[in-house]
Amino acid sequence: MMQRFGGLAADIDGDDDNRPPLVFLHGLTFDRTMWRPARDTLTRMDPRRRVVAFDLPGHGESPDQDTYDVESVVSVIHRAVEGASLAAPVMVGHSMGGILATVYAARYPTRGVVNVDQPLFVAPFAELVRSVADRLRGPDFADVWNMFSTSFHTELLSPAAQQLVHTTSRPRQEVVLGYWREVIEDPIASLTATVDNGLAQVRETGVPYVVVAGSEPPPMYRQWLHERLPDARFEIWPDSSHFPHLAHPDAFAKIVTDTTTW
Repeated sequence: MMQRFGGLAADIDGDDDNRPPLVFLHGLTFDRTMWRPARDTLTRMDPRRRVVAFDLPGHGESPDQDTYDVESVVSVIHRAVEGASLAAPVMVGHSMGGILATVYAARYPTRGVVNVDQPLFVAPFAELVRSVADRLRGPDFADVWNMFSTSFHTELLSPAAQQLVHTTSRPRQEVVLGYWREVIEDPIASLTATVDNGLAQVRETGVPYVVVAGSEPPPMYRQWLHERLPDARFEIWPDSSHFPHLAHPDAFAKIVTDTTTW
C-alpha cells in the first residue's frame, strides 16, 4: 500500500530493527515500481529488513515542485527519510538516483551508498546534454530523449524487464529540464568542484560505497573514483544494460542484503 512521507509517495516493507534501513531512489523519468523485482527478491531473502522505495519529486505519485536542483531534491528526500523514521539508511540509487544517493551521504547521516550504473565524472555528460539543450527545450524533446533511452540498451534485458522499463518511464519535458538545469546552465568547472567536494565529504565519513555497473567502466574512471573514494568497490556485470539490478535481481539483492553489517 502506498504511503507518504515528507510529501513523497513510498512503498515500505519490513520492520524497524537495529539494522540500517534501505532507501531506494529511482532514475530520471521512472518511478518507485522500478525496484519491484529487487524488493520482491529481498522479501524472499530477508523478509524483515526495512526497505523504502520513494517516488522522487515530479515522478510517479509524488507532486511536482518549483525546482529540481540536486540540493533541493536531496533536502526533500531527507524530509521523507525523517518522516519515515529511518535512521542513517543505506542509500541505493539508480542512474540519477545514484547522484542523489551520493549527495545525500555527503549531507546527512548514512550507513553507505549503492550506486547503480551512474558515473560521477560529470564533464562528458554535461557536454553531451549542452550539445542538445536547444532541442531538449523545444518540440524535438521526444526525439532527443529517445536518443538517451536508446543508449540504455534495454534489448539486453529479459522481455519482462524490458516491459517494466518501458511502462515505468514517463519522460516529461519540464521535469527532465528541471533536473538537468544545473548540468545545462552551471559552469562545468563549478559542477566538477561540487562533485569533488561531495565525494570528499563522503570519504570523510568513511561509509562504504559500492558501484554496480552494467558494463566495464573506462580505466580512467576507475582511477578517478578511487582517487576520491579509495575504498569504493566495483561490481561489474557485463552486458546487463543500464539496468543491472533488473538483469541480475538475485545478485543485486545479495549485494543489498550484505549491507546489513554496514
